[in-house]
Amino acid sequence: MTIESITRKMSGGMATRIGSVLVLLAVAMSMTGAKKSPYGPHDKASYANATLVEFLRPGLNITITSATMSSTGVITAVYTLTDSAGLPLDPAGVDTPGAITLSYISGYIPNNGSQYITYNLRTSTGAAGTFMLPTGDSGGALTQLSSGAWQYVFKTPAPAGFDPTATNTVAIYGSRTLSAFNYPNDYASATYNFLPNGGKVTHIRDVVATASCDSCHDQLSFHGGSRRGVALCVMCHTPAMVDSATGQSVDFKVYIHKLHLGSSLPSVKAGTPYLIGTTNFSNIVFPATASASDAGATAGFRCTVCHDATKATQANNYLKPSAVACGSCHDDVNLATGQNHAGGPQPDDSMCADCHIPQGELPFDASVIGAHMVPEDAVPGSAYPLLGGVAITLTSVTNGAAGKAPTINFNLLDGKGKPLPLSSMGSITFMMAGPTTDYGTTSFGSTVTTPGYVTESALPTTTCSAAGACSYTFTHPVPAGATGSFAISYYASRTAEVLLSGTTAQQTVTESPFNNVIYFSVDGTPVVNRRTVVTAANCNNCHYTLGLHGGSRKNPEMCIMCHNPSLTDSSTRPTAVVKAQQTLPALGVDFNLLIHRIHTGVNLPPQGASYTVVGYMGSINDFTTILFPPMGPNSALGDTENCSVCHANSSETNLPLGLNPTINPQGLINPAPAITAACTGCHADKPSSAHFAANTDSLGESCTVCHSSTGAYSVSSVHAQY
Repeated sequence: MTIESITRKMSGGMATRIGSVLVLLAVAMSMTGAKKSPYGPHDKASYANATLVEFLRPGLNITITSATMSSTGVITAVYTLTDSAGLPLDPAGVDTPGAITLSYISGYIPNNGSQYITYNLRTSTGAAGTFMLPTGDSGGALTQLSSGAWQYVFKTPAPAGFDPTATNTVAIYGSRTLSAFNYPNDYASATYNFLPNGGKVTHIRDVVATASCDSCHDQLSFHGGSRRGVALCVMCHTPAMVDSATGQSVDFKVYIHKLHLGSSLPSVKAGTPYLIGTTNFSNIVFPATASASDAGATAGFRCTVCHDATKATQANNYLKPSAVACGSCHDDVNLATGQNHAGGPQPDDSMCADCHIPQGELPFDASVIGAHMVPEDAVPGSAYPLLGGVAITLTSVTNGAAGKAPTINFNLLDGKGKPLPLSSMGSITFMMAGPTTDYGTTSFGSTVTTPGYVTESALPTTTCSAAGACSYTFTHPVPAGATGSFAISYYASRTAEVLLSGTTAQQTVTESPFNNVIYFSVDGTPVVNRRTVVTAANCNNCHYTLGLHGGSRKNPEMCIMCHNPSLTDSSTRPTAVVKAQQTLPALGVDFNLLIHRIHTGVNLPPQGASYTVVGYMGSINDFTTILFPPMGPNSALGDTENCSVCHANSSETNLPLGLNPTINPQGLINPAPAITAACTGCHADKPSSAHFAANTDSLGESCTVCHSSTGAYSVSSVHAQY
């Protein structure tokens, strides 16, 4: 679409104004030189036609510059509307493309309170009754002050007798409609705190920071995408907010606690789904909640994942117990009757803190921190450093040439950096794989059944010095004739430790260290590490401490050594506890297929796809119920388009992603070439596979012609969201 074709569709006045703006922009750029683009790698403007982008000037920023309240309670807010480059926007969509729809909210926090009371209410009637709910202001006076600057006078004033020293907040949220230009709409929100008497604001609500939410949700947004940020959410989601369909409280602290606990809510476990309207949150599993080996477990809850004191000034409010906040998760406790409450009935919150102090002397007690303690977190340096800790650091590989059995040298230390006796370890298993160009096809001998790698239990023959310097020599050699670089890693665990032995709070914990990987050359050429596609740090933005297979596998750099393109669940499928699964073909569990499919989750069935892995002891692991937490531009959960949430170093754009084909007997294409295997992880429907197959022949995949970083349909451009 060209400027000429666009302007022909407009009134002459707008076309003239747009043309004038473009001329001024061109003159300014010629005088000052090209400026850095305001668009990032996830913005469609970074890849769209430059002329169209220059015309549209995508983006929407709302900045509230001031707010006042008259002596009669009339609230006035002044704000600006700008695009991503900071240039003014016309909300009518006349002087600049894209009409902007705005909504306004006002409310206050009483000086003797901690939550908002909104000035506007609406009536909502449903199966549970009729309720007066917080809502936005409408019908106020809107005045343009200058280009891009506007004033809104709220129609609803503060009630008579309002407190001029109470914190008031105005909020504006809205959308800019660009769909007529085949371009995604823009969304934005803003809030502004002020005192009616003009004084300094000191009394605020800042319990959970948006940054904490975004570490997992990518872009926290709701109600179609225009409501962004916790500061806006808490203005409506107050104690007055009730779902009229179910009668459930939608107060922020209640709703968010219940939503994230989801499948672990006592009420859900007892058979009552958690519904808001018709939306069922009963299958939600909070990925950072549980112990490393059991996502969704109730043995502890990491409150500080959301209540992060480094991001929110009132994050430690979670240490102040109340019936409403605590009862949102512990919804089988009835404080009025005393049911399931060791302290008996409680008429109000006045006595809660007597028993539920912030932190007690021991974990797993009635204190807030102790009661929510995840056993594996009781490491040195934590609130309750009862565990000994364990760290294994791989230091060097000797005798690692092709045809020889390598020796791996490592340090074995406890959590305080002191030597840990080998007798303290329950297991140490080393693994070797290579070459690092791509794992999966190397054979370590006819006695090794694992494809592309070999594992060996190291405890029987490992030797350690008094200083904790240890070594282990593999029984399997590097294959004769091998070339390039190989990798060695491990998984291990301490002998189970008993915490608070002999007490009613006794816990048994198995500690596992982070899995380091070391690389070595088998032919004298320079060592080349395996390419970094994802990092543990990115995983832990959601998972807190990634831990699988009993909690002993924590590093994706190690995971890919086993979960290579040749690995399937063929060894466990015959033992499936569901007989129908036993006779199905094996399922590929190559890391790129496995992780893409797991996180695509609920988006698989609509594509006619499934992904059920048969695991240890025949366990059935159906991943089609997984709801990926990142939110898309329109606030929908399960958004997988921002690949950088997981990927590191822009690895998603570096095609080809691997060398070896992925074995997947259940797949539509088997074996699947490297790029096809990665992309079918999310694009699991038949038309996509037909496209992949049609663009692959005896010479290989032709994906890079269109989808390389410089291609017309680069990975970055087709996944751009905003």
